[in-house]
Amino acid sequence: MDNLFDRKGETAWCPGCGNFGLRNIVLKAIAELGLKQEEVVFVSGIGQAAKAPQYYNVSYFNGLHGRALPAACGIAAANPNLKIIVESGDGDMYGEGGNHFIHTIRRNPNITVIVHDNMVYGLTKGQASPTTPIGMKTPIQVDGVFETPINPMALAVSLDASFVARGSAGEADATREIIKAAINHRGFALVDVFQACVSFNKINTHKWYREHTYVMEASHDPHDKNEAFKKALEADPMPLGIIYRNDTKTVFEDKLAPYAQSKEPLYKRQANTAAVKEILESKK
Repeated sequence: MDNLFDRKGETAWCPGCGNFGLRNIVLKAIAELGLKQEEVVFVSGIGQAAKAPQYYNVSYFNGLHGRALPAACGIAAANPNLKIIVESGDGDMYGEGGNHFIHTIRRNPNITVIVHDNMVYGLTKGQASPTTPIGMKTPIQVDGVFETPINPMALAVSLDASFVARGSAGEADATREIIKAAINHRGFALVDVFQACVSFNKINTHKWYREHTYVMEASHDPHDKNEAFKKALEADPMPLGIIYRNDTKTVFEDKLAPYAQSKEPLYKRQANTAAVKEILESKK
């Protein structure tokens, strides 16, 4: 049976790109959850990964570079009943969007954030991203990267993000289950997904990710923050799975006064034009 979320047609991704595998994983995840098209909205910034929403048969919003999360927060505030899924790359999310990433975790909106992490900027021809390893040579960093890369898992756990997980395009079944759990989670859910950039990153290949990651054992307790932080710091091999979750945090939308009082989404409420007119006339 055809997947209702699958938009047929050409893409702008390079042959062999890990984005294709991740797209298939997301398609299967949202279909298996039984979601309806009108219940889902995708949001992204700029980049090869950020093109992903264009290749689904869904409503979506493409924002500015690094600005996907503010738009997603606005959508969540206007209609908390939607399933909001943000898809962007490691550069867009942790670089240009790094400040928004930190403060969106603090707010804890009910959104799922899937980061295509290939450790380079794929759209702009392979310069170092915030997750590029030290020593890697790129067309811009010709002598090798010397800046310490961001560890998004450790950063998110340290900020008490309510759901922190890592997947890999090469571990399709496990990653699909992680994404389904993230979408079902109520609060900010981060899923960082390794996927190879075959054109501009000749080090972190599909084979490299297989050899330098492992699926976490079922005995890991993601509710234990100390143990989660230890897992987040593991460097070689890196763990795949749900690293941390906190199901007790209050969701951003629930704290907004109008919604908390009436439970009526913003998009359904009528503007009180009489009150606005009274305020304007009082200033004359």
